[in-house]
Amino acid sequence: MPTKTAIITGATSGIGQAAALKFAANGWQLVVTGRRAEKLRSLQHEIQEKFDATVICLTQDVRHPGSGDELKKMLSEKQIKPDLLINNAGLAAGLLPLHNSEISDWEQMIDTNIKGLLYVSKSIASMMVEQGFGHIINIGSIAGKEAYPGGNVYCATKHAVDVLTKAMRMDLLPFGIRVS
Repeated sequence: MPTKTAIITGATSGIGQAAALKFAANGWQLVVTGRRAEKLRSLQHEIQEKFDATVICLTQDVRHPGSGDELKKMLSEKQIKPDLLINNAGLAAGLLPLHNSEISDWEQMIDTNIKGLLYVSKSIASMMVEQGFGHIINIGSIAGKEAYPGGNVYCATKHAVDVLTKAMRMDLLPFGIRVS
C-alpha cells in the first residue's frame, strides 16, 4: 500500500508538532509548514531520526494570500497527492476587553485563523477534488463555542472555523472529500 501524505500547517509547536510526530510514527509521509524555519528543520530531524519518515518542510506564513498556491505548486512539482490536510496554524493575541484591545491583534487573528485556513484549504481542496479523495481537518477550539472575557475576536475566529468546517463539508462531500 502506498504511503499516505499528511499536510500540517503550524507544525512548529503544540498540536501541529504533536500531530506530525503521531502521523510519522504511524508511517505517514509529512509536509509540514510554519513560519519558523529552524523549528521546522528541528522537527524534520527529530522525525527522521525517530521514525525514518519522509518530511518535507515549507517555511511560510498562511496569512499571505499566495500561501495556499505556493503549497499546491510545491506538491505538484514533487508529484505528491494530499491525502490529509490539517489546518492547524492559528493563534490568540491579546486578552483585553474589546474597547481596550489592539486592532493589530484582531488583524493577526483574523488573517491567521480564518483567512489563512481559507487560502490553504482552497488550494489543497482543488487538488483533492481533482484526485477524488482527501480529508481536511480544521483545528478549532472550545472558544468557538463558549466565549471568555478578553477573548472577543479569538472566540469569533474559532466560531468561524466551526461554521466554515460545516460549510466546507457540504461543499466537498459530493467530491469524496471529508471535512471535520
